[in-house]
Amino acid sequence: MRGGEGPSRAPVLQFTNCRLLRGGRLLREDLWVREGRILDPEKLFFDERRLADRQQDCGGCILAPGFIDVQINGGFGVDFSLATEDVGSGVALVARKILSHGVTAFCPTLVTSPPEVYHKVLPQIPVKRGGPHGAGVLGVHLEGPFISRQKRGAHPEAYVRSFEANAFHDVLATYGSLDNVCILTLAPELDRSHEVIQELTARGIRVSLGHSVADLRTAESAMQSGATFITHLFNAMLPFHHRDPGIVGLLTSDQVPPGRHIFYGMIADGIHTNPAALRIAHRAHPQGLVLVTDAVPALGLGNGRHTLGQQVVEVDGLSAYVAGTKTLCGSIAPMDTCVRHFLQTTGCSVELALESASLHPAQLLGLEKHKGTLDFGADADFVVLDDALHVQATYISGERVWQAEVAGQ
Repeated sequence: MRGGEGPSRAPVLQFTNCRLLRGGRLLREDLWVREGRILDPEKLFFDERRLADRQQDCGGCILAPGFIDVQINGGFGVDFSLATEDVGSGVALVARKILSHGVTAFCPTLVTSPPEVYHKVLPQIPVKRGGPHGAGVLGVHLEGPFISRQKRGAHPEAYVRSFEANAFHDVLATYGSLDNVCILTLAPELDRSHEVIQELTARGIRVSLGHSVADLRTAESAMQSGATFITHLFNAMLPFHHRDPGIVGLLTSDQVPPGRHIFYGMIADGIHTNPAALRIAHRAHPQGLVLVTDAVPALGLGNGRHTLGQQVVEVDGLSAYVAGTKTLCGSIAPMDTCVRHFLQTTGCSVELALESASLHPAQLLGLEKHKGTLDFGADADFVVLDDALHVQATYISGERVWQAEVAGQ
């Protein structure tokens, strides 16, 4: 009931013959939905004396929370880091296309760019609810330009920078408004980074450590200042060393403040991370693992030359490189492919593989009451999968927004 009003008369949908991912387990239960939210059927029966208005047989499929991609640079020819007059139409195209990957919400990601690009692009990417038009936008992920020159990867060196004397003022001058931002990746070894981390976290922005040569002590200090995420673990950071494991050491650090949870992104595309490294990370800290695509504009386009911000990218098979080099620059693997590869490579449970693309990113962003879960009261954003974890349908707010074509039709 809402605000003293009687029970809603909106139609109740019941999804039957399915296995729900709930509480870390696959349960043979029905999913009940009304007005875009997941219902507790006992309250419906006993408080309202109601049954479902419509039933949907799911054919024995898995129903998991919709996938959330917190690092995606573009796709299908759209580059989020290009300052056009109509950035919104490009974001909308990607939002619509990734529904077929099971993604119901995402964080458009901007790579290192000059200030004028941020000033033009950021106001054009507001937070937006998902629906038949496409996946929801949870906020922008700013990856750079405050990163290490040595570990810049595919980021253009000309625009990489450090913090000036008035560090947070410098941040605002670089980006303009931070109203639409939810994650910011920086290198914690940069001078004055800790005051920036504290200012950002005070504004509710998640700070991620990446493109960095930080040692473990520096990384731990950044976490103590408020950082909670690691951008694409193993990539663009110092390699693990037994005397100083660097940022990677945060996965098992005993210096993380009580109650603080560390999350880390993994690009499980079969290219960026060796299977053994994936298994090490998974076994060291499974509950912090967040699958990301780090997809580039070439996603969905095939071989050839494409862009990523200020760089030219060459795609060859499953790999994307800065043109003329062997420097990897993002992925062309969709999220559902990453989920399957992660499952097959690590031997983890189906439940954990699915939670790594849904619950864990929601927890990182503080949205776990509404996203990344099928608990009662949560948004009815979910993906229907077969036993091999191929996407059969995607739902947002209980409405089907994408469905796989049936063979022979």
